[in-house]
Amino acid sequence: MVDFSLTKEQLELQRKAREFAQEYMIPYAHYYDKTGEFPLPIIKKCWEAGLMNLGIPKEYGGPGLGVLEQCIVVEEMAAGCAGMTTSIYVNTLGAEPILVAGNKEQKEKYLQPLTEDLKFVSFACSEPGMGSDVAGIQTRVKKEGSHYVLNGSKFWITNAPHADYFTVFASLDPSQRHKALCAFIVDADTPGVKTGRPVEKMGHKASTTSSVVFRNAKIPEENLLGSEGKGFPVAMKTFSMTRPAIAAFSTGLARAAMEYAREYVNKREAFTQKLREFEVIQFKLAEMFMKIEASRALYLKAALATDTEEDSTVPASVAKAFATDAAMEIASEAVQIHGGYGYIDQYPLEKLFRDAKLYQIYEGTSEIQRLILGRHVLKDYEPAMKELPKWVNMKPPDF
Repeated sequence: MVDFSLTKEQLELQRKAREFAQEYMIPYAHYYDKTGEFPLPIIKKCWEAGLMNLGIPKEYGGPGLGVLEQCIVVEEMAAGCAGMTTSIYVNTLGAEPILVAGNKEQKEKYLQPLTEDLKFVSFACSEPGMGSDVAGIQTRVKKEGSHYVLNGSKFWITNAPHADYFTVFASLDPSQRHKALCAFIVDADTPGVKTGRPVEKMGHKASTTSSVVFRNAKIPEENLLGSEGKGFPVAMKTFSMTRPAIAAFSTGLARAAMEYAREYVNKREAFTQKLREFEVIQFKLAEMFMKIEASRALYLKAALATDTEEDSTVPASVAKAFATDAAMEIASEAVQIHGGYGYIDQYPLEKLFRDAKLYQIYEGTSEIQRLILGRHVLKDYEPAMKELPKWVNMKPPDF
């Protein structure tokens, strides 16, 4: 049996997140988008409401919710403001390597404080010369006595100037690519760790992004996550855990774009008719709705697989690739429906359009997802037809 309904607890969580987004995020989304200020008051409210750090287990003070519940919350918040939601959710991304590979002491030291006070943990993987090619990391690490020494730079790191600590990926020998990667927890106040000034971006302006530079930063050996050379699977496992949420981000943004378009066509007139009466407009709204429904079904499937299966890479990639492309298309069509009003910042559509683009880029580009899925079809996919039957047969059946 397949049941697409949410539990009573999940519906309550959805309601809580939706009300938070409508009360605290939407009214201030334009302000933070225009100023680029870090929305700390909103994030603090979110933390106080218990809508952050949802995946931290109960033994470390968190609610211990699954990826499915996290995705439900993310959809509602992303419909309010994509940038704010990115800065809120990045704690989940930053903490995931600790959940995946951390020992008990590391989890107690670095996860529990996130639930006791508003703190930030950032995920530091991408670099100026590499993004989706995790195996191509150039940041170097070497062992010196009881410490590791880090040298290199990270880029596009969300919340970096506000982070209390980072989960960092570095290489013992870049020529060995994925075989030499290591993962570490790095305290932000470590000597030799410095963050750059926030970069100007096309969208997600309510989310602060900057570089992180490591210059002979000494990291205690007890901050190594897992073992040497095992950083690549930690990163891949992290992405498979968090990619369903990017699909949920996209679904929330797309839903908001459709709802704004729906409201507009109910009010706007052209050629003495309401826009809603034109068949072409109805078709556009129908296409939006279909893609949103499909995106939600895919992220729910991927989230459930992440919560229950050993490897959720394929459903997570399917959900991310489809939903992020759908969000970009829906935001574009919503701008088109609004015409000139969709192009000015007095309406929310131009912001949604700018925000949507990032979903096709971060946590593995749309092209990377297709690469993963193409390899899956060619290598691991189990055909329903073990032997393809002969297609051309000129003899009639004899049964």
